[in-house]
Amino acid sequence: MAEELKSLDDLKSAVSGTEAPAAAATVSREPQRDSLGRSYATGKRKDAVARVWVKPGSGKVTVNGKEMNVYFARPVLQLIVNQPFQIANVEGQFDVMATVTGGGLSGQAGAVKHGISKALQLFDPSLRPALKAAGFLTRDSRVVERKKYGKAKARRSFQFSKR
Repeated sequence: MAEELKSLDDLKSAVSGTEAPAAAATVSREPQRDSLGRSYATGKRKDAVARVWVKPGSGKVTVNGKEMNVYFARPVLQLIVNQPFQIANVEGQFDVMATVTGGGLSGQAGAVKHGISKALQLFDPSLRPALKAAGFLTRDSRVVERKKYGKAKARRSFQFSKR
């Protein structure tokens, strides 16, 4: 009788087009790689957009044709770019080639970080839980507020003069 109920539930789920709850909870993701064994992702932060390719290698990071420590000269920006590797425990195992446009250096570093995180989880889906828990797969939606008319900046008023 229990076997009949199982098969009846299976039949109902097949007819309704829904899967059993246990199967839906364990979604298996496939690695997404191109013919050269790389994973590609786009990262964004403020006005900066980074196109990032990740492949197995020695840990070399190239941004716009330059070494990372040349392009991002400030150590803080280098730390931001390296965060996804530290969280996923894969430091020195992947080569990164990124092209980034728009925004300033801080936004570009954030965009490259976002792109690396997305590309790593596409290359190896087992890294996804750690990157997601750290919040690296979520695009930071904060952008600069626009300037309003009658104001000096977005919110700053002109200086008041009593006389």
